[in-house]
Amino acid sequence: MLLVIDIGNTNVVVGCIDGREIFFEERLSTDRKRTELEYAIDIKNVLEIYEIAPSIIEGAIISSVVPQITDVVRRAIKKLIDKTPKVVGPGLKTGLNIVMDQPAQLGSDLVVDAVAAMADHPVPLIIIDMGTATTVSVVDHTKSYIGGMILPGIRTATDSLVSNAAQLQQISFDMPRKLIGSNTIECMQSGALYGNAAAIDGLIDRIEEEQKETCTVVATGGLAGYIVPLCRKEIIVDNNLLLKGLQIIYNKNR
Repeated sequence: MLLVIDIGNTNVVVGCIDGREIFFEERLSTDRKRTELEYAIDIKNVLEIYEIAPSIIEGAIISSVVPQITDVVRRAIKKLIDKTPKVVGPGLKTGLNIVMDQPAQLGSDLVVDAVAAMADHPVPLIIIDMGTATTVSVVDHTKSYIGGMILPGIRTATDSLVSNAAQLQQISFDMPRKLIGSNTIECMQSGALYGNAAAIDGLIDRIEEEQKETCTVVATGGLAGYIVPLCRKEIIVDNNLLLKGLQIIYNKNR
């Protein structure tokens, strides 16, 4: 059984996977002030909830976009399972051909998403990860990662709007009754949800136009479930993309 960890700006995703079976996926809050013991206790508590003993975990792998806590979590896992986890980054084989100006700057989460998407879906690919930021990755017909886009995530953009507009308040992402809102809350919900869906549809159109070919589109991330149902394009939602990609990379480096 493999312990997989993805450290994001908002959440630390913890999961266990064995072969094609994913036993669980849970989220902890990302906290840059937390110690390795505190992270070890949190992860141990998650494992206990699912009745998984640390002794049966054969290894672990981490992807991270928060360098400040990568090593803290790495040491926490070592303390918990007595095995040093692999960390996605330089020196680890991924099998992904990155054709960008500075390949080393590509976020490890985007690398992992692309590896998993290529394993399960035909190229060319557009991979959309909706979290703190919404990232769009493009893998061309030669299976090369050629680049993409980064835009504010739906929650990030809404929080910024509320903090800079005195008469607006925090909202939930409930579906508004209709596209054209008739009160402030519905207007904000419609703008956030339909606005992001329209942006995704538009980016897909423009990418396919530039690439001169139709792409398979795969979406993942905690906020994908809010946006994808409102998109007009055909988009496959795969919430386990990161876990599967981490497993693939771990197996390449055993």
